Amino acid sequence: MRLNAYLARTGVSSRRGADELIKRGRVRVNGVRGELNTFVGEGDVVDLDGLLLVPQPLAYVLLHKPAGVVTTASDPHGRPTVVGLVEHEARVVPVGRLDSDTTGALLLTNDGELAHRLAHPRYEVEKVYEAQVEGELSDEVLAALERGVELDDGPTAPAHARRLGPSRIELSIHEGRKHQVKRMLEAVGHPVGRLHRIRYAGLTTAGLEPGEWRELRDDEVAALRDLTRRT
Repeated sequence: MRLNAYLARTGVSSRRGADELIKRGRVRVNGVRGELNTFVGEGDVVDLDGLLLVPQPLAYVLLHKPAGVVTTASDPHGRPTVVGLVEHEARVVPVGRLDSDTTGALLLTNDGELAHRLAHPRYEVEKVYEAQVEGELSDEVLAALERGVELDDGPTAPAHARRLGPSRIELSIHEGRKHQVKRMLEAVGHPVGRLHRIRYAGLTTAGLEPGEWRELRDDEVAALRDLTRRT
């Protein structure tokens, strides 16, 4: 495991923060100053300023994210964060992002390898949203979304769109671009009023009120691993 990933697993910092600790010479592996390209193997001893660091157990949390909470570990403007809501004994961080005003299913974990795979476009992890939009949705609009929409950073992959009401739509995507669902719907002439993620990688918020969270079951973690083993 790369040294910065090891430090993140111990809970002392994020990977980016770990890089800074390493650059400052505060981290040693088996008594030798660690470098950014240092790897940690079984039996290696890692310390920060002389304090022994031991990885935390892997943790997987599903949060029903409420509106008004930012998807980050800390916020310079003092806004509430998803990590603050969870307050897990392990240092878990969100996988991907939901906008502050977007609600719904959000996964948090300290399993950096799995988080990276879930976020990687090659695995086409399904994200399903329910949106309330301006105007009434036509069959032509649904067809356009399913074909893919031209955005300023290129065309989107085909989506699955289902009308839930005159101005309500369920949209399933496999990409993870910034503000993607909002941008797609705005591009077809229907700006989003409310957006809720009803499913992420097969996980739903069933039984969770906004702001509540739960640990994933072993079978759910196994399903996520199977999902990211596909080629």
